[in-house]
This record gives sequence, C-alpha cells and structure tokens, in this order.
Amino acid sequence: MLAGLRKLYAGLKLQVNQDKSAVDYATRRDFLGYSFWVAAGKVVKLRVASKALGAMKERVRGITRRNGGRSLPRVTEELKGYLPGWKEYFKQADTPGVFSDLDKWIRHKLRCLQLKQWKRGKTVFRELRARGMTERTAAKVAANTRRWWANSAIAIHIALPTRYFDELGVPRLAP
Repeated sequence: MLAGLRKLYAGLKLQVNQDKSAVDYATRRDFLGYSFWVAAGKVVKLRVASKALGAMKERVRGITRRNGGRSLPRVTEELKGYLPGWKEYFKQADTPGVFSDLDKWIRHKLRCLQLKQWKRGKTVFRELRARGMTERTAAKVAANTRRWWANSAIAIHIALPTRYFDELGVPRLAP
C-alpha cells in the first residue's frame, strides 16, 4: 500500500516522509496530536496523544518554574496565554478525567510556587495561618520550608483553595 502511494505521489512531485507514514491500526498511531482508543461497546474515541500531553506539561513546567522571580499573578497571565488555546485545540478529546487531573497538577504547581516565594518558615507560617490553616498544620508545613512540592500537597488546599486560583483567573481545562 505504501509503495503504491509513494509511486502515486512521485507523479505529483510529492515526497512521502518515511518516519511519519505507516499503514497500521488507528489505535496504534497518532494524528495531529490525537490518538484513538476503543471504549466499551467497541466505540472508537479520541484522546490527547501522549507526545502532545508531554509537550504541554513541559510548557507548563517552564511557565511555573520556581526560580523565575515572577509573582503568582504574572505566572497566571502566562498560563492564560497558553492553556485556553491548548484546551480549544483538544476539545474533541473524549477523556475528561485527563483534563481534571491536569487541572489538579497545575494547581499543585502553583501552590508549590507560592510556597517557595514565601521562602522562610516564619513567613510560610504567618501566611498559612492568615488564610485559615490550623496552627498545627501550618507549623508542620513551615518546619519543612525547603520541601515545596511535598508541602504543596499537605492540606495547603485549605489556604490556597481552587476558588483562589479561579479568582486569579487560572484557566481550567476540565469542562
């Protein structure tokens, strides 16, 4: 089949890219950032290809890096410039769980960034207490100030809830 296509395209003065072209099952190939999967009842559905998902995560990691010296609102502005377009492109994907997991991961990254910006244990403790966290939990987080990723998973959602990021204008990927 591929040899026939190559011959046909040669007559049109077109080349077939050997690396990207193959004859295979649709579930084994990616197409324009999407891949296919078979759901219950043998229904074929779309999902975001793993390569596209990895590229998106790398881009978000770059935007939310902890050593950029940027405020949380500025990082949010950068996310606003990227996430809505990505969401719009992949809106046909039939995997809402993946999008909600990405939302949680992005908020986790932002909480981590905020903790690092507070830097010192005293500041972390003061800010968490001011945002409604119990004294014991705030002290536990403040005692380990250099463990930003781990600390951003410990009940910090009380001090920095999803509503806080919605108010900042962080775009959501899940419908």
